[in-house]
Amino acid sequence: MANIKDIAKLAGVSVTTVSRVINGHPYVSTLKKEAVQRAMEMENYERNINAVHLSKGKTNLIGVVVPSIRRPYFGMVVEGIADEAIKDNYKLVLIQTNYEVEREMDALMMLKLKQIDALIICSKTSGWDVVEEYIQYGPIIILEDARGTKLSSIFIDHYQIFSNALAYLRSKGHHKIGYCLARRSSPNSARREAAYRDFYTNLQEDYDPNYIFYDCVHLEDGEWIMQRIVGMEDPPTALLVTSDQVAAGILTYCQENNIRVPEDLAIVGFDNQPIAKVLHITTFEIPIVEIGRKLFLKAIDGSHSHEEIPIHLIERLTV
Repeated sequence: MANIKDIAKLAGVSVTTVSRVINGHPYVSTLKKEAVQRAMEMENYERNINAVHLSKGKTNLIGVVVPSIRRPYFGMVVEGIADEAIKDNYKLVLIQTNYEVEREMDALMMLKLKQIDALIICSKTSGWDVVEEYIQYGPIIILEDARGTKLSSIFIDHYQIFSNALAYLRSKGHHKIGYCLARRSSPNSARREAAYRDFYTNLQEDYDPNYIFYDCVHLEDGEWIMQRIVGMEDPPTALLVTSDQVAAGILTYCQENNIRVPEDLAIVGFDNQPIAKVLHITTFEIPIVEIGRKLFLKAIDGSHSHEEIPIHLIERLTV
């Protein structure tokens, strides 16, 4: 395969001139530019994009870590990142980890090896200390509260939002409130659980641990959640569901089994995804696509900062 020196010799110009033509430098005469282009066509020459990136110190690639693209939440985050990236001529490298540490480390190594310009982590398993080791190689932005670390973040105050949701249901007369979470081990789930415990502690009331459901991710999970509730002697009268998809599955089961919503069971979702609008589910609106845009802009900005995203209650028909 021909190299840049071969092209220069064939075109009768210097290596510097060939380099200028390849990289779109404006100060090259038309005759020399045409000679270089003819030589490249004759030799079927393709520039070494890795070498170009190395010379520029920039790849125009942003790494995006997601646990799963099947979950609509992360799909909408990536949509926001992609919408903003295309405006600035960036491309995305999507790394699906399934919450496997080894895959997260692969993403971090891509940053270290300069294969990407920055890394956006939408959800992680690795500890803060592990991730912080890699900020010397480029910007890392986390979709999680990273205050107190050297990392930048866009985050939601899950403790406060969960507290607000519990207070809202209490104001509607509900005392037996349950909740449905996705990953039990995540920091966000831990903050929600803390809000739940503190809420009942402050009221000096006990809560039933049977009202707590984990691994609630997909629409079809609504069925087994409701099957458990139906089998209880003293079921909850309201559920906080941290995914509109799962909330929709719960509502569908109720409609198919003559369980009245909200009379028998009130449902509050999170995110305000399209399915919540269609099914008229009361939910806390999280501007997911906008969060994605903010993550991208923070990634290319490179400065160390944290931004909390405000959340709003959308009242519909399930409470």
